Amino acid sequence: MNLKEYQELCKKTAKDYDGDEIEIFNWGLGIAGEAGDVASCIKKVHAHKNENVKEGIRENLGDTMWYIAMICNFYGWNLEEVLKENVEKLSKRYPDGFTHKDAQREGTKIDWNEE
Repeated sequence: MNLKEYQELCKKTAKDYDGDEIEIFNWGLGIAGEAGDVASCIKKVHAHKNENVKEGIRENLGDTMWYIAMICNFYGWNLEEVLKENVEKLSKRYPDGFTHKDAQREGTKIDWNEE
């Protein structure tokens, strides 16, 4: 399956909403919730040594991706193009791979030189 097919399949499992505002709120808050579930499972596996929730990481990554696809659908964006644009941006920012120097951007308060 390619990403375009995935986006179309996601539409078939999505609820229909009466208004655009509640729909995008649902997709946006849904992605935040699922990403939190990913983080929680990672914490439980590695900090609490609970291997029983390891598959939860995988499941919640899939759920997060579903919300990403639905946000792209909402705005009429092609997910493959969004990902391609992201790789192009990062390739320009880090042409030889990640460096602390390249990570420094004006306007950020993070001091990337500290490790």
